Amino acid sequence: MTQRAATAVAAAVLATTALLGLAPRAAAAPAGPVPQPQAATAENKAAAARAATAPDTLATLSRFFAREGKVSLTAARPRIEGEAIPVNHLSPEFVAGRAGAPVARLEFLAGKAVSSDGQRAALWIARTEAGWQVVNIATGDDEFRYAQLGAAKLPGGTVFREPQVDAWYVTGGNRVLPLDEDAVRAVGADGTTLAAYRVRVARAYGDKLPGSAYAEGGMAGGYAEAEAVPAAVAADADAEGAGVPWAAGAGALALGVLGVAAVRRSRRVGARA
Repeated sequence: MTQRAATAVAAAVLATTALLGLAPRAAAAPAGPVPQPQAATAENKAAAARAATAPDTLATLSRFFAREGKVSLTAARPRIEGEAIPVNHLSPEFVAGRAGAPVARLEFLAGKAVSSDGQRAALWIARTEAGWQVVNIATGDDEFRYAQLGAAKLPGGTVFREPQVDAWYVTGGNRVLPLDEDAVRAVGADGTTLAAYRVRVARAYGDKLPGSAYAEGGMAGGYAEAEAVPAAVAADADAEGAGVPWAAGAGALALGVLGVAAVRRSRRVGARA
Protein backbone atom coordinates (compact mmCIF):
# COMPACT_ATOMS: atom_id res chain seq x y z
CA MET A 1 0.00 0.00 0.00
CA THR A 2 1.44 3.41 -0.94
CA GLN A 3 2.16 5.98 1.75
CA ARG A 4 0.79 9.46 1.17
CA ALA A 5 2.09 12.67 2.71
CA ALA A 6 -0.24 14.59 4.98
CA THR A 7 -0.31 17.40 2.45
CA ALA A 8 -1.66 15.05 -0.18
CA VAL A 9 -4.37 13.90 2.19
CA ALA A 10 -5.31 17.49 2.93
CA ALA A 11 -5.45 18.31 -0.76
CA ALA A 12 -7.70 15.33 -1.41
CA VAL A 13 -10.02 16.42 1.40
CA LEU A 14 -10.37 19.89 -0.09
CA ALA A 15 -10.78 18.57 -3.63
CA THR A 16 -13.47 16.08 -2.69
CA THR A 17 -15.24 18.59 -0.47
CA ALA A 18 -15.33 21.04 -3.37
CA LEU A 19 -16.60 18.32 -5.69
CA LEU A 20 -19.44 17.56 -3.31
CA GLY A 21 -20.25 21.24 -2.88
CA LEU A 22 -19.76 21.04 0.86
CA ALA A 23 -18.08 23.58 3.10
CA PRO A 24 -15.76 22.37 5.87
CA ARG A 25 -17.29 22.53 9.34
CA ALA A 26 -15.61 23.68 12.51
CA ALA A 27 -14.92 20.99 15.05
CA ALA A 28 -15.94 21.15 18.67
CA ALA A 29 -13.63 20.22 21.52
CA PRO A 30 -12.62 16.54 21.53
CA ALA A 31 -14.61 14.28 23.80
CA GLY A 32 -14.06 10.82 25.14
CA PRO A 33 -15.38 7.93 23.07
CA VAL A 34 -18.67 6.29 23.93
CA PRO A 35 -17.89 2.66 24.86
CA GLN A 36 -19.09 0.16 22.32
CA PRO A 37 -20.92 -3.00 23.43
CA GLN A 38 -18.86 -6.10 23.95
CA ALA A 39 -20.92 -8.11 21.49
CA ALA A 40 -23.12 -7.51 18.45
CA THR A 41 -26.43 -8.64 19.92
CA ALA A 42 -29.65 -8.93 17.95
CA GLU A 43 -30.80 -5.69 19.59
CA ASN A 44 -27.62 -3.88 18.52
CA LYS A 45 -27.92 -5.18 14.98
CA ALA A 46 -31.52 -4.04 14.79
CA ALA A 47 -30.51 -0.55 15.95
CA ALA A 48 -27.70 -0.51 13.37
CA ALA A 49 -30.15 -1.55 10.64
CA ARG A 50 -32.43 1.35 11.52
CA ALA A 51 -29.52 3.78 11.27
CA ALA A 52 -28.39 2.28 7.95
CA THR A 53 -31.79 2.51 6.32
CA ALA A 54 -32.76 5.94 7.64
CA PRO A 55 -33.77 8.41 4.90
CA ASP A 56 -30.85 10.75 5.72
CA THR A 57 -28.40 7.85 5.40
CA LEU A 58 -29.78 6.76 2.03
CA ALA A 59 -29.71 10.36 0.77
CA THR A 60 -26.07 10.69 1.83
CA LEU A 61 -25.28 7.35 0.17
CA SER A 62 -26.77 8.63 -3.09
CA ARG A 63 -24.39 11.60 -2.97
CA PHE A 64 -21.50 9.33 -2.03
CA PHE A 65 -22.03 6.98 -4.96
CA ALA A 66 -22.56 9.90 -7.36
CA ARG A 67 -19.53 11.86 -6.18
CA GLU A 68 -17.26 10.88 -9.12
CA GLY A 69 -19.92 10.90 -11.80
CA LYS A 70 -20.13 7.11 -12.03
CA VAL A 71 -23.88 7.30 -11.57
CA SER A 72 -26.29 10.21 -11.33
CA LEU A 73 -27.67 11.30 -7.99
CA THR A 74 -31.21 10.24 -8.88
CA ALA A 75 -30.13 6.95 -10.42
CA ALA A 76 -27.90 5.77 -7.55
CA ARG A 77 -30.81 4.18 -5.63
CA PRO A 78 -28.67 2.79 -2.80
CA ARG A 79 -29.84 -0.26 -0.90
CA ILE A 80 -28.62 -2.06 2.22
CA GLU A 81 -27.84 -5.76 1.74
CA GLY A 82 -28.02 -8.27 4.57
CA GLU A 83 -27.60 -7.54 8.25
CA ALA A 84 -24.88 -5.53 9.95
CA ILE A 85 -21.77 -7.48 10.95
CA PRO A 86 -19.38 -6.87 13.86
CA VAL A 87 -16.01 -5.34 13.04
CA ASN A 88 -13.27 -5.94 15.58
CA HIS A 89 -10.04 -4.00 16.00
CA LEU A 90 -6.87 -4.75 17.90
CA SER A 91 -7.56 -4.20 21.59
CA PRO A 92 -5.42 -1.70 23.53
CA GLU A 93 -5.94 -3.83 26.64
CA PHE A 94 -4.30 -6.74 24.80
CA VAL A 95 -1.41 -4.50 23.72
CA ALA A 96 -0.97 -3.38 27.32
CA GLY A 97 -0.80 -7.00 28.46
CA ARG A 98 -3.86 -6.87 30.69
CA ALA A 99 -4.60 -10.34 32.07
CA GLY A 100 -7.41 -12.08 30.19
CA ALA A 101 -7.80 -9.30 27.61
CA PRO A 102 -8.89 -10.59 24.19
CA VAL A 103 -6.78 -9.74 21.18
CA ALA A 104 -9.62 -7.75 19.61
CA ARG A 105 -12.68 -5.81 20.67
CA LEU A 106 -15.83 -4.71 18.89
CA GLU A 107 -15.18 -1.34 17.25
CA PHE A 108 -18.37 -0.84 15.23
CA LEU A 109 -20.97 -2.64 13.15
CA ALA A 110 -20.76 -2.54 9.36
CA GLY A 111 -23.66 -2.40 6.95
CA LYS A 112 -23.21 -3.20 3.26
CA ALA A 113 -24.49 -0.53 0.87
CA VAL A 114 -24.81 -1.15 -2.88
CA SER A 115 -25.73 1.31 -5.62
CA SER A 116 -27.75 0.59 -8.76
CA ASP A 117 -24.53 0.43 -10.83
CA GLY A 118 -22.86 -2.06 -8.50
CA GLN A 119 -20.67 0.24 -6.43
CA ARG A 120 -20.19 -0.99 -2.87
CA ALA A 121 -19.56 0.79 0.38
CA ALA A 122 -19.40 -0.07 4.05
CA LEU A 123 -21.41 1.92 6.56
CA TRP A 124 -19.61 2.12 9.89
CA ILE A 125 -22.32 2.22 12.55
CA ALA A 126 -21.42 2.92 16.17
CA ARG A 127 -23.12 3.68 19.42
CA THR A 128 -22.84 7.39 20.16
CA GLU A 129 -24.21 9.71 22.80
CA ALA A 130 -27.18 10.20 20.48
CA GLY A 131 -27.72 6.47 19.97
CA TRP A 132 -26.65 4.23 17.11
CA GLN A 133 -25.47 6.32 14.15
CA VAL A 134 -23.59 5.97 10.87
CA VAL A 135 -20.22 7.57 11.61
CA ASN A 136 -18.39 6.76 8.38
CA ILE A 137 -18.91 5.57 4.82
CA ALA A 138 -15.94 3.73 3.31
CA THR A 139 -15.58 2.59 -0.29
CA GLY A 140 -15.46 -1.12 -1.02
CA ASP A 141 -16.50 -4.10 1.06
CA ASP A 142 -13.36 -5.03 3.00
CA GLU A 143 -15.23 -5.70 6.24
CA PHE A 144 -17.49 -8.28 4.60
CA ARG A 145 -14.82 -9.84 2.40
CA TYR A 146 -12.43 -10.44 5.28
CA ALA A 147 -15.23 -11.76 7.47
CA GLN A 148 -15.87 -14.41 4.81
CA LEU A 149 -12.17 -15.17 4.35
CA GLY A 150 -11.69 -15.53 8.09
CA ALA A 151 -14.65 -17.87 8.47
CA ALA A 152 -13.28 -20.06 5.68
CA LYS A 153 -9.70 -20.07 6.98
CA LEU A 154 -10.48 -20.61 10.65
CA PRO A 155 -14.14 -21.50 11.30
CA GLY A 156 -15.34 -20.07 14.57
CA GLY A 157 -12.40 -17.67 14.78
CA THR A 158 -12.51 -13.93 15.41
CA VAL A 159 -11.69 -11.70 12.47
CA PHE A 160 -10.03 -8.43 13.40
CA ARG A 161 -8.13 -5.52 11.91
CA GLU A 162 -4.91 -3.92 13.07
CA PRO A 163 -5.74 -0.41 11.79
CA GLN A 164 -2.24 0.99 12.22
CA VAL A 165 -1.00 -1.07 9.25
CA ASP A 166 -4.39 -1.91 7.70
CA ALA A 167 -3.80 -5.61 8.34
CA TRP A 168 -6.59 -8.17 8.69
CA TYR A 169 -6.29 -11.38 10.72
CA VAL A 170 -8.34 -14.22 12.10
CA THR A 171 -7.55 -15.62 15.52
CA GLY A 172 -8.65 -18.71 17.36
CA GLY A 173 -7.08 -20.74 20.13
CA ASN A 174 -3.41 -19.85 20.24
CA ARG A 175 -3.01 -18.80 16.59
CA VAL A 176 -3.17 -15.52 14.68
CA LEU A 177 -3.44 -16.07 10.92
CA PRO A 178 -3.08 -13.44 8.18
CA LEU A 179 -5.89 -12.59 5.79
CA ASP A 180 -4.17 -10.02 3.57
CA GLU A 181 -0.73 -8.96 2.35
CA ASP A 182 -0.27 -6.42 5.14
CA ALA A 183 -0.87 -9.13 7.72
CA VAL A 184 1.50 -11.51 5.93
CA ARG A 185 4.22 -8.86 6.13
CA ALA A 186 3.52 -8.49 9.84
CA VAL A 187 3.32 -12.13 10.97
CA GLY A 188 4.36 -14.26 7.99
CA ALA A 189 2.33 -16.41 5.65
CA ASP A 190 1.81 -19.12 8.26
CA GLY A 191 0.79 -16.73 11.00
CA THR A 192 2.11 -16.72 14.53
CA THR A 193 1.20 -17.62 18.07
CA LEU A 194 -0.98 -15.33 20.14
CA ALA A 195 1.92 -14.76 22.55
CA ALA A 196 4.30 -13.80 19.74
CA TYR A 197 1.73 -11.46 18.24
CA ARG A 198 1.31 -9.77 21.62
CA VAL A 199 5.07 -9.19 21.78
CA ARG A 200 4.99 -7.63 18.32
CA VAL A 201 2.11 -5.22 18.97
CA ALA A 202 3.41 -4.30 22.43
CA ARG A 203 6.73 -3.36 20.85
CA ALA A 204 5.01 -1.39 18.08
CA TYR A 205 2.28 0.37 20.05
CA GLY A 206 3.03 0.01 23.76
CA ASP A 207 4.17 3.62 24.00
CA LYS A 208 1.05 4.93 22.23
CA LEU A 209 -1.61 3.71 24.64
CA PRO A 210 -4.03 6.01 26.53
CA GLY A 211 -2.17 8.06 29.07
CA SER A 212 1.08 8.00 27.09
CA ALA A 213 2.80 11.15 25.84
CA TYR A 214 1.74 10.12 22.35
CA ALA A 215 -1.90 10.00 23.36
CA GLU A 216 -1.71 13.16 25.45
CA GLY A 217 -0.33 14.93 22.38
CA GLY A 218 -3.53 14.13 20.51
CA MET A 219 -1.95 11.55 18.20
CA ALA A 220 -3.90 8.51 19.37
CA GLY A 221 -7.37 7.57 18.25
CA GLY A 222 -10.83 7.95 19.71
CA TYR A 223 -13.82 9.83 18.43
CA ALA A 224 -13.56 13.58 17.93
CA GLU A 225 -16.74 15.56 18.41
CA ALA A 226 -18.06 17.33 15.33
CA GLU A 227 -21.15 19.41 14.66
CA ALA A 228 -24.35 17.43 15.10
CA VAL A 229 -25.49 17.80 11.50
CA PRO A 230 -26.95 14.59 9.98
CA ALA A 231 -25.64 15.27 6.49
CA ALA A 232 -22.24 16.61 7.50
CA VAL A 233 -19.53 14.94 5.46
CA ALA A 234 -15.79 14.98 4.91
CA ALA A 235 -13.44 12.86 2.81
CA ASP A 236 -9.84 11.79 2.72
CA ALA A 237 -7.54 9.95 0.36
CA ASP A 238 -5.84 6.63 1.02
CA ALA A 239 -2.97 6.89 3.47
CA GLU A 240 -0.96 4.30 5.32
CA GLY A 241 1.92 4.04 7.73
CA ALA A 242 2.47 4.03 11.46
CA GLY A 243 4.09 7.45 11.34
CA VAL A 244 0.99 9.26 10.11
CA PRO A 245 -1.30 10.64 12.84
CA TRP A 246 -5.05 10.62 12.51
CA ALA A 247 -6.46 13.76 10.94
CA ALA A 248 -7.93 16.22 13.40
CA GLY A 249 -10.66 18.78 12.98
CA ALA A 250 -14.00 18.80 11.24
CA GLY A 251 -15.48 15.37 10.94
CA ALA A 252 -12.23 13.61 11.87
CA LEU A 253 -12.81 9.93 12.54
CA ALA A 254 -10.30 7.95 14.56
CA LEU A 255 -11.81 4.66 15.59
CA GLY A 256 -9.78 2.89 18.23
CA VAL A 257 -7.26 4.38 20.64
CA LEU A 258 -4.34 3.10 18.57
CA GLY A 259 -5.37 4.51 15.21
CA VAL A 260 -2.66 6.42 13.36
CA ALA A 261 -3.58 6.22 9.67
CA ALA A 262 -6.70 6.81 7.62
CA VAL A 263 -7.35 4.00 5.15
CA ARG A 264 -9.62 3.94 2.10
CA ARG A 265 -11.40 6.99 0.74
CA SER A 266 -14.22 7.67 3.12
CA ARG A 267 -16.99 10.08 3.89
CA ARG A 268 -17.84 10.82 7.47
CA VAL A 269 -21.33 11.52 8.67
CA GLY A 270 -23.30 11.90 11.84
CA ALA A 271 -22.83 13.66 15.12
CA ARG A 272 -19.56 11.94 15.86
CA ALA A 273 -17.01 11.31 13.13
